[in-house]
This record gives sequence, structure tokens and C-alpha cells, in this order.
Amino acid sequence: MLIGVPAETVAKEARVAATPETVKKLKAQGHTVQVQGGAGVAASVTDAAYAAAGADIVDLNTAFGADLVLKVRAPTEAEIPLLKAGVTVVGMLNPFDAAGLQRMAEAGLTAYALEAAPRTTRAQSMDVLSSQANVAGYKAVVMAADRYQRFFPMLMTAAGTVKAARVVILGVGVAGLQAIATAKRLGAVIEASDVRPGVKEQVESLGAKFIDVPFETQEEKEAAEGVGGYARPMPQSWLARQRAEVAKRVAQADIVITTALIPGRAAPVLVTQEMVQSMKAGSVIIDLAAAQGGNCPLTEADQTVVKHGVTLVGETNLPALVAADASALYARNVLDFLKLIIDKDGKLHVNREDDIVAACLVAHEGAVTRKS
Repeated sequence: MLIGVPAETVAKEARVAATPETVKKLKAQGHTVQVQGGAGVAASVTDAAYAAAGADIVDLNTAFGADLVLKVRAPTEAEIPLLKAGVTVVGMLNPFDAAGLQRMAEAGLTAYALEAAPRTTRAQSMDVLSSQANVAGYKAVVMAADRYQRFFPMLMTAAGTVKAARVVILGVGVAGLQAIATAKRLGAVIEASDVRPGVKEQVESLGAKFIDVPFETQEEKEAAEGVGGYARPMPQSWLARQRAEVAKRVAQADIVITTALIPGRAAPVLVTQEMVQSMKAGSVIIDLAAAQGGNCPLTEADQTVVKHGVTLVGETNLPALVAADASALYARNVLDFLKLIIDKDGKLHVNREDDIVAACLVAHEGAVTRKS
């Protein structure tokens, strides 16, 4: 089968959907892999490395003309006409973008959005959200350390003692846990908060203190358990108590990292303007939810701004800033997913009986197959 890997054209997208490692494995399975020239350069992968792995280096139209096209981001309006009807596209296609799904359906594409994979044990090796969130959590701490004008660890020097930085992490999913682990390695004192009570043990196992807000009603408990690994919107009664508790910690923090997202919804506000005003001059907020409106209303997407003496970083694609490793992890996720849609004869097939395939399938035979 002919597999194409085009270069990504979305602004600031440095990742690539296949690496020499995965190209070599696809070649071993008998496939022909065509990589657009320069597709991996921003992720530190040269055309020569792809060629050495067995890929053909081709132009834009040839890469998009394959039977199976591997992408990081959804095809843009300019890219859709380059894809012929019947082509299968695999990537992070944003299953909540109704207009984008409709464009792919109208173009006659079979499209799989990997973000829609269920959060099950069997799907772990294909979980692009987790692999990329890991990268984002790490990079968030590194960016905070870069912008914070003091040390992270406590230092005892001849000139006196320097206190350790106080870090508050709001939202303890994959990104939050990685942020805790990274900040701990740098020597910070860390507190973390999440609506799900089950993460308390994980937080404490990484050396952070959990900001505990007790549940007072059954409704609060059920919402906190979440669905499919994600939190659900919490009742206002609990949110008010959490906000008061978090506000105390934020006022004392040097660095705040927010990671709370609810699929298909605007990001919940966790750090209010009043909280920002209470922070010390020189403090830093890294808002990982900037692409969905931000966990802080003062965050500006893709901008770093200073407000009330606090630096707010609104980078919307942190994994692309660690493009080499982010691409390596993503490409392995893609490779594992392809095992579900390529049969033993090397041909594509749509197996709706497979729960992972059914969940990821967003367009097929001219129709949108998933409600956004």
C-alpha cells in the first residue's frame, strides 16, 4: 500500500506523523512510504534519515496522493482538494470541529481522529492525547523556569539561603502529573488540585501536596468521578469552595500551571483576575488551556503577556516546541493504530466492530460518522 506523509502547514506546527523508526517498520510490512521533502526538518529529522529508512522523498502532491495519508493536524481547506476521494486520513483531526468533519466527508475521505480513541487499557498505545500531554506537562515547567527570575530549588550559599519556588498545578491529568514530576526534579515545593479525588494518591506519590476540597453532596461526588478519564463540569457549590481554597495557594505561589480541559467545551476558569492580582510580582502562569479560552481569563492565546506584574504564557501547542520527541511518540501511536485498519494482506478495511476503530472513525463514504 502507498502511504503518504506530508509536511504540516498549520502555523507553528513542527511535528511530523512518521519518523525513520516507524517508516522502517512500515517498509518491513511491505508498504511504500512517501515523505514530502522537508516534512521532518522542524522535528530534527532530515530527508536523508527518511531515505535511509526506506522512504521515498516526494513533493506535496505526491504525498497527498497516497492511499493512506498520515497527518498530525486535520487537513486544511487548501489541502482537502489535494486528497482524492476514497483516501484514508489518520491524524489528530479535531472530532469537535463540525465544519472540518463535514469538509472531509464531502471530499469522500475515510477519516480517523485519534483523539477520539477510548481511554481504555487496550487503546493506551494509541493514546495521542496522553503522549502529547506528557510532552506539554514537561515543557510547561521548563518554560516556567525560563521565565521565572529566581531559582527553582532551595540553595544554601555563602551569600545566604535561597528559598525553593512554590508551584501550584491545577488539573492533574497526564500533563499535570508530568508537570509535578518535572517541577519536583527541579527542586520546587509543589501543591496540586483536581476535581477527581482518585488522583490524590498519584499526586502525593510524586512528592506534591494535594489541595483537598471535600465533597458535600452525591452530585458533587458523581461529577468528580468523570467519564472516560476526563472530569465533568462540577456543581457551582463545589467550585466556589475549591476557588476559595485554590485562591489561598495561588496568592502564595511563584508559578501556577493550569491544565484543565473538558473535551468539546470552553476551558473552565480556575485562576480569576482577582487571583492574578493577589500574586507576587515576577510570578508566572503557564496556561495549557489557552487554545480553548484559557483557565485564566487574562491569558492571550499564543502570546506571553505581563499583567498585574505576573507573566502569563498562552502557548497553544507546547508539544510542537519539543517536536523531535513529540513526533517520535505520536508516530508510534499512529503505527499501533494502523494495525487495526490494515489487514494481514496489507489492505485498508473499516472494522466498525472494533471499539477503537468505531470511536475514531469521523468520516466515511461521504458522511460524518461522529457527532461533534
